[in-house]
Amino acid sequence: MKTEKTAILSIDDDEQIRYSLGALFATQHWETLDAGDMKEGLRLFSQHRPDVVLIDYHMPDINGIWGVQMLRALDTQVPIIVFTIDESQSVADDFLLAGASDFALKPIRAPDLISRINLHLRLVAQSRENSSPEASPFVNKGIGEPTLDLIKEYFHQHRDFLSADAIAKGTGLAYQTVYRYLQYLVKEKQVEVQTCYGKIGRPRQSYRLSKRQ
Repeated sequence: MKTEKTAILSIDDDEQIRYSLGALFATQHWETLDAGDMKEGLRLFSQHRPDVVLIDYHMPDINGIWGVQMLRALDTQVPIIVFTIDESQSVADDFLLAGASDFALKPIRAPDLISRINLHLRLVAQSRENSSPEASPFVNKGIGEPTLDLIKEYFHQHRDFLSADAIAKGTGLAYQTVYRYLQYLVKEKQVEVQTCYGKIGRPRQSYRLSKRQ
């Protein structure tokens, strides 16, 4: 049963991580729910309907990707933030396709994690204000409308070419999330790409809204 207090559900098989997250959330006066596996996580989610879910990737029996799919079957709106040590873009793509909202990297970085949660609380609140109750929060598989709008709005504020890293820092989203959304925007021809070939290392790409946007 949902309370007025902001509730955060942490699903992680590491008891110490769950304890540390609970202590951190207490500083923000958030209600803390925690589960050591997906079975317990799904039970708590169904019972309490938390405002945000943090989920680990590597868990026994049911990993985080499957867990995200199960949570999305229950709720299409709730922000699901993957809390993991894995920085792989391919893993990030799999999570986003499953319905994850964003990423936060272990070990715990309190300011980053708190700001990431607050960002997604704002995004979902804005989405509910601006959308009809029956509207889908997803414009495409793995692409959420509130996050897409945030990135496009950042482009509107900065007309020059921007790197994915600069967009991530400016929006508060994880780099992996921004990169995935940029690939979608490029595919949809809403964003154009500029490639700079330096003398050392891989080519660097930057992005801006296409002229028609």
